[in-house]
Amino acid sequence: MKPQPLSEAPQDAALRKAIAPVICYPTETLPRPDLSAYRALRDGLRVTERITVPAREAACWTVPAGHFFRIRCEAGPQVGDLNLFNAANLEERFYSGKTRALNGTHLGLGDQMFSAFPYMRPMATITHDTLDWYGFDAFGGAVHDVIGTRCDPYTHNLLSHGGQYHHCCHSNLTRALAAHTGLPPAEAARHVHDVLNVFMCTGFTRDTGQYFMKASPVRPGDYLEFFAEIDLLGCLSACPGGDCSAEHSSDAARCHPLVVEVLQPERVPEGWAPPQPNGYDGTHGL
Repeated sequence: MKPQPLSEAPQDAALRKAIAPVICYPTETLPRPDLSAYRALRDGLRVTERITVPAREAACWTVPAGHFFRIRCEAGPQVGDLNLFNAANLEERFYSGKTRALNGTHLGLGDQMFSAFPYMRPMATITHDTLDWYGFDAFGGAVHDVIGTRCDPYTHNLLSHGGQYHHCCHSNLTRALAAHTGLPPAEAARHVHDVLNVFMCTGFTRDTGQYFMKASPVRPGDYLEFFAEIDLLGCLSACPGGDCSAEHSSDAARCHPLVVEVLQPERVPEGWAPPQPNGYDGTHGL
């Protein structure tokens, strides 16, 4: 939280504040998916795998390029923290910061999740969202954010003056990734990255600019659906904050499992091909 200002406002303070903002990344030239071609396949999807993510735990799954996957709420309101990797290369992982810069603070229908440098290409496209009715509420809150990083044991330790908690989403993702890949936990932890907070309702306070959360509007039957642009390894934590109405990193919050479905379409979308890694030559002017 920012302290009260110590500097006296200049005479032209109002004029400086009144300058209109400029969008940092105009996206008119950003390649966009043909969402209608993806959505044309939705009625013929066949479930090939169904994974239950236990409450306060995480689980991994793989999705072939050209398939869909859904994250479902079935037992009760619950938030999930999602990591995505190239299934064949853990170094290519979801880049929430650049995804946020290109799409906004919260993701929805048609938005794409981009991978980290030097690959920087779409990994997944959101093709359906049963919570798209929510929009932005009176507090500035919205669902599916790419602003929160994930609850973690390090921040918990800092804010609790030494507390040890092992079911934060960072630790959940670490255990699941280590179990899936066979990596030592310390090495797996280095691959865990900032998340898409699925179903989480968040924003920034207008007076202090602080990150806030509030009770998720998700209910049993809701889901968020993705199309896999490349072969994906997904890892999802069922957050120990439950619906995040009060706190996270908690054994007191009521939590529920989440379900992931992998779905095979009858064919690939018309005109679709897996995106290639970013075309920058990597010389950096040298």
